[in-house]
Amino acid sequence: MPYLDAVILGILEGLTEFIPVSSTGHLILASELLGFRSTGNTFPILIQLGAVLAVLSVYFGRLWHLAVTLPSSPRSRRFVGGILLAFLPAALIGALAHDFIKTVLLESPMTICIALVIGGILLLVIDRLPLVPRYRDVEDYPLSLCLKIGLFQCLAMIPGTSRSGATIAGSLLLGTDKRSAAEFSFFLAMPTMAGAFAFDLLKNYQLLSTDDLAVIAIGFVAAFLSALVVVRSLLTFVSRYGFAPFAWWRIVVGAIGIGLLLAYR
Repeated sequence: MPYLDAVILGILEGLTEFIPVSSTGHLILASELLGFRSTGNTFPILIQLGAVLAVLSVYFGRLWHLAVTLPSSPRSRRFVGGILLAFLPAALIGALAHDFIKTVLLESPMTICIALVIGGILLLVIDRLPLVPRYRDVEDYPLSLCLKIGLFQCLAMIPGTSRSGATIAGSLLLGTDKRSAAEFSFFLAMPTMAGAFAFDLLKNYQLLSTDDLAVIAIGFVAAFLSALVVVRSLLTFVSRYGFAPFAWWRIVVGAIGIGLLLAYR
């Protein structure tokens, strides 16, 4: 039942893409449980654009303001430049290591589970550190800070690490507060995930059948709708509860996954 699987996985993608639990890791583990396979492992990457569109819709007013003020506002230019600068390291490494990531790392559920547990422990430690924020507004992040956060995002090339988790953890260690760290992760997701979508589609479009495209489209829509809920509520949740709930979730899911993989090996 690939269409039902696509709905389930699409909802899971939207719910997990912007929280630091690794959407790709969850999708791969869920796909293993459902027995779902996609041509060229394209499904989990291509439906991410649905989640990106959720960010675009929620932040449309702010993005429009940036576009309008870009020619006249140094602050807007610095912010847009900072996002693009943060995007570059992942774009370069992702292009160079694309085949290795798709054919090796994405095929290892045990690696994902271990990364979930380790990442959860690290996020829990970082969340409890007595860090003093120096940056509270994403539009005031210095370019050097943006580049450093972009380097942290490269850790997410390891499935199970989490793109948002790597950028948020890096941001906190570099002196941002929790709310702006999560918000910067939203903005950085837009070029990063759109670039991954375009690159993967270019590499694999000839392999995709009409049925593949239908399944991807269903997952895409489901990801968009579920991501809307997360994007609209995450900043308030993080401001109130921090990142510890997500850290514990990672540890529990990873530990269960390791147990199941060992039991049925």
